[in-house]
Amino acid sequence: MAEVTREIILQALGNVSKAKGGQDVVSLGMISGVVVRDGNVGFAVEVEASEGAASEPLRQACEAAVEVLPGVLSVTAVLTAERPAQRGDAPSGQAAPAQSPAPQPALPDNQAIPGIGAILAVASGKGGVGKSTTAVNLAVAMASDGARVGLLDCDVYGPSIPRLMNLSGKPSTVGDSKLMPMENYNVKCMSMGFLVEEDTPMIWRGPMVMSALEQMLKDVQWGELDILVCDLPPGTGDAQLTMAQRVPLTGAVVVSTPQDIALLDVRRGIAMFEKVDVPVFGIIENMSYFLCPHCGERSEIFAHGGARETAAKLGVTFLGEIPLDGDIRATSDAGQPIVLAQPQSPHTAAYRGIAQRVLDFCRTAQDGGERQAPNIVMM
Repeated sequence: MAEVTREIILQALGNVSKAKGGQDVVSLGMISGVVVRDGNVGFAVEVEASEGAASEPLRQACEAAVEVLPGVLSVTAVLTAERPAQRGDAPSGQAAPAQSPAPQPALPDNQAIPGIGAILAVASGKGGVGKSTTAVNLAVAMASDGARVGLLDCDVYGPSIPRLMNLSGKPSTVGDSKLMPMENYNVKCMSMGFLVEEDTPMIWRGPMVMSALEQMLKDVQWGELDILVCDLPPGTGDAQLTMAQRVPLTGAVVVSTPQDIALLDVRRGIAMFEKVDVPVFGIIENMSYFLCPHCGERSEIFAHGGARETAAKLGVTFLGEIPLDGDIRATSDAGQPIVLAQPQSPHTAAYRGIAQRVLDFCRTAQDGGERQAPNIVMM
C-alpha cells in the first residue's frame, strides 16, 4: 500500500480552489488539523462563520481530492469556523499561523433548529455504564408511544447508535446538501458511524469534534420532531460542553451504575450542566442488580441504591433503576432494543415509565412551569 503523508494530502488539496479561478484552500490557510493513520485521513476546512452553510460543496471537493490518492482508505473533512480564514495567511503547503479562535455565539432558542420541540441530553460521568443502551431504549419507547423522535449520536470517537439501532449504509443528501437521517423503529438517527467505516479510528482534535456535532445538528433534515434524544459521550469534555453551551438543551438525564466510583463522576457531570444552566431531569441507575435466570437469586454486583442516594443529596429526581440482565445485552447486540423485542418484560416497563416521565419533564420545561418529581419506577 502506498504511504500517505501530510505533504501528499496538502499537495492534493492545493488543487482545490475556494472560488472559480481563485486561490486554493491550502494557500489561503483554510486547511488545519491534518491527521493520517493507517490510510485514514481527517482534516478541517476552516471558513468564516457566515460562509458555513454555503461551504458544503467546498468541503466535499476537498474530500474528493484526497479520496483518490493511492493508499487512502477513508477521508473525513469537517467545516469549522474556529478562526476566520484570511487571504494568503499561509504559503502553500505550510500550516497557518496560530490565531485566537473567533467567538462563536451560542445557538439561539429552539428556533435555531426548526421543527424540533425538545432536545434531551443523555449523559454519564464515565464510560461503560450503559448510557447508549439507555438512550436507545428511551428513544424507541417514546416513539412507540406516538412521539416523533430523533436520536443523535454525539460520541464521535466511539459511535454505537448504528449497531444498537440495526442501521447501516450512508445517509443521502437533499436540497441544499442537507443530510437525510437514517430511520428505524420510527426513530430518525444520525451518527458519525454512518459517515465513516465502523473500524475507522476518529483522530480529531476538539475544534473538529465541535464542528462535526454542530453539522450533525443543523445540517440534517430532521423534519418535525417532538424530541431529539442526544447520546453524549461519557465525561465532561469538548463534545459535552459544545452541546451544553451551543445547543438549546431542554434538559439532561444522567445514567450511572450504583458503585461509588461511577457516582463520583455523576456529580461532576451534574455540576457541569448546572454551571451552563441546563436542567437535570434526574438520574437513572443502570445495572442496578442482577437476577439469576436459573435460581432467581438477586445479586447486587455493583452495590445498590447509590444513584438514589446521590440524587437525594444533589436535589435531583431519581428516575428509576434498570437491572443488569442478559436479555438487555443480547437484544442490544442484535440491534433490537428490548422495549420492542420483549414488549411485555419488566425491563420494558421500566424503560417506558422513565421515558414517559422524561417527556413530561420536557413538556413542563417548555411551558416554563415548575417540575414536580414523578413517581419512581422500581423493579
